[in-house]
Amino acid sequence: MKVKSETTGIIQSLLQGIPLPRMVKVRQNFEAPVVQNLEQTLRQEIAKESIAPQIKPGMRIAVAVGSRGLAELPALVRITVDELQRRGAHPFIVPAMGSHGGATAQGQQAVLANLGVTEETAGCPIISSMEVVEVGRLENGLAVLIDKQAYEADGIVVIARIKPHTAFRGASESGLAKMLTIGLGKQKGADACHAYSFKYMARFIVDMARIKLQQCNFLFGIATVENAYEQIRVVEAVPAEDFLKRDQELLPLARTSMAKLILDKIDVLIVDKIGKDISGDGMDPNITGRYPTPYARGGPEISKLVVLDLTERTHGNANGMGPADFITRRLFDKIDYESTYANALTSTVCEPIRIPMILESDQQAIAAAVKTCNAQDLSKVRVVRIEDTLHLGEIYISEAMISEAAQHQQIEVCSAPLALEFDQAGNLLI
Repeated sequence: MKVKSETTGIIQSLLQGIPLPRMVKVRQNFEAPVVQNLEQTLRQEIAKESIAPQIKPGMRIAVAVGSRGLAELPALVRITVDELQRRGAHPFIVPAMGSHGGATAQGQQAVLANLGVTEETAGCPIISSMEVVEVGRLENGLAVLIDKQAYEADGIVVIARIKPHTAFRGASESGLAKMLTIGLGKQKGADACHAYSFKYMARFIVDMARIKLQQCNFLFGIATVENAYEQIRVVEAVPAEDFLKRDQELLPLARTSMAKLILDKIDVLIVDKIGKDISGDGMDPNITGRYPTPYARGGPEISKLVVLDLTERTHGNANGMGPADFITRRLFDKIDYESTYANALTSTVCEPIRIPMILESDQQAIAAAVKTCNAQDLSKVRVVRIEDTLHLGEIYISEAMISEAAQHQQIEVCSAPLALEFDQAGNLLI
């Protein structure tokens, strides 16, 4: 896709002289319980009476691993695989990520590699395939599908992080049930689950997961909850019969454990990078308050949102740029439309892949956001800059927000006000 790259004189004229505020680094301090010894804790969990006896010598066991950047994912996989092998089983990994990785077997294995999960790090084979088996149907006729390799194994183990979803609310959101339904459903299973929009997603995820639990040989799951700093605060080995129960019980804890923007009235939010390794939506709507559907809500009040770039690990998948008001040409030039559009065609939600206004540089994009934010006094504009929606411990706020930040017990001011610095191309130096 070609878009004319020359900035016209009128755009330069409109943005010339727009005041950009000085910024201050602050530290947001969140309560952060953490599992102190992950390896010991996880091994003890798998050794539980409700888990270990299910692992029989000689069993071929599929370990389902998704595309999200879970904290300590390579370690979670390695320890789980090792515990299975110690008990005489023969584990192998199956990518469980719906349509991600361009909806190809090779692409999904590459996603795992980017997350640090390879045959070498895991200590077992990876069998990546997009083939699925139908194991039932919902009352409305929707097919319930599961990865063929997992279905043909003697048992299935699922590794999942429990957290609020970005597009709907329900008793179960992102977690074990969603991994069963969408992750292990591959492209076709994800298509089926999304067929009637996110309005019914909370129900379909549970209904499809229940059928798979009845028809397939799930053994147990490894469920984690992360704190605000992407550290594991809970890790549990959950028997298959308790998947739905623990999903629902741990979700409120996951919700209150998330990081957030404590100062939540914002004129301009600058997000340095978005990507599928950050959130399924590129940037987490639970943080930005910009949701792709009407079936989820909450978060800060933001007038204008700027996204400057894509992460390397997203490989051009720009899903999530749509809720932004402005992006840079640097971001635009990196878009891989095949992988980006595959997300929308699978989820049936097009908002996240719409292309916002494109500005030639960071400086122009930020100036455009300030100009259009409708603040009464641009010299007192409330600007927040974050690396991405996963890393909210240290952020930048504009000078106008310092007094409010200084009064908040969870915020520590870490620097003096400094002007935003740009290189000759107009891109931020830091």
